[in-house]
Amino acid sequence: MALGTVTVDNLNLGQGAVTEVERYFLFIGPAGKNVGQFIALNTDSDLDATLGAPASDLKTQITAARLNGGQRWACVAAPIGSEGDWASALEKAQQQGYSVEGAVITKPVTTAAELTAMNDAAVAINNKYGRRLFILAATPGVTAQQTWSQYVTEQKALVGNLAAPRVSPVAQLHGNDLGVVAGRLANASVSIADSPMRVATGPVLGLGPVPIDADKVPLPSAVRSELDRARISVSQTYPDYPGVYWGDGNMLDAPGSDFQVIEYLRITDKAARQIRPLLIRRVADRRLNNTPNSMAVNTSQLMAPLRAMAKSVKFNGEVFPGDIEPPKDGDLVLEWLSKTKVVAYFKLRPLNCPKDLQANIALDLSTDKTE
Repeated sequence: MALGTVTVDNLNLGQGAVTEVERYFLFIGPAGKNVGQFIALNTDSDLDATLGAPASDLKTQITAARLNGGQRWACVAAPIGSEGDWASALEKAQQQGYSVEGAVITKPVTTAAELTAMNDAAVAINNKYGRRLFILAATPGVTAQQTWSQYVTEQKALVGNLAAPRVSPVAQLHGNDLGVVAGRLANASVSIADSPMRVATGPVLGLGPVPIDADKVPLPSAVRSELDRARISVSQTYPDYPGVYWGDGNMLDAPGSDFQVIEYLRITDKAARQIRPLLIRRVADRRLNNTPNSMAVNTSQLMAPLRAMAKSVKFNGEVFPGDIEPPKDGDLVLEWLSKTKVVAYFKLRPLNCPKDLQANIALDLSTDKTE
């Protein structure tokens, strides 16, 4: 004999959204107020009240970032003392649960060891907390005692032999270049797959005065080109085209590597952030097994973040592409190494993006007339 029993359970299938950290940056640098604190800022924030009324490097860069970041710009600021202990502030931010896409270190670096330490810190954060981030690092601008030749030599020596693929050095030629490009990267009106070079995004805003060297020569385009070749990010102009724009978001990756520009790193990190919670939910879940049905179902579910990243929008006859190309069959492979260990291999395809355009114009001097 038995009594009737009815139980209704809610099944959590893990179909919700993952909190996005893209375009949300942590600014670390010297300031006159709230040292040792973490300050949430947006477009409405009073920077004098939060960072101190006197001018500071941190406030200068955040002001430029806010101007270039668009209507939805927001960040976290970590004021530090004049000694510039960015590493402690970065680690403390992780301990307090601040998950960001990138850290912006405003105090200019003077040695290659500092850039290496920044890359090591970014890697350590991923190892320890499972959080992926890149670091925008300021390099010094030209001094009143330097010629442009001396300045370029100094900058090339600073980064020349480094392999630091999670660090993007930015030359502080105009005094606020770092904040300008940080805001440009955080602007929600464009995709994270877009290069800061994108002219259609518009010119940079609020860039400081044009620097001059010891010989009173204004910043030449050749200097920008040399710094870009050295993997330092700089602004750029186009002759007879109004406005100042930006060059590539260069990373200190090795030649021939996949992540020499920041947009490739950003889309890969975004995919990793979306995929990681899906894998965590599958720990010791026997619904993921090596049967054909399970492999097909889980392959489809794990590909969902890539399909979402690839979504495009068509408006007024024009297609606005997603972050990546639509995934194809075979872009995810699940490989069982043992009864309890499975490895997933994902493939992402960035869309083509023209950065070097050339036109060839020919005259047609024939006298043939069309009937």
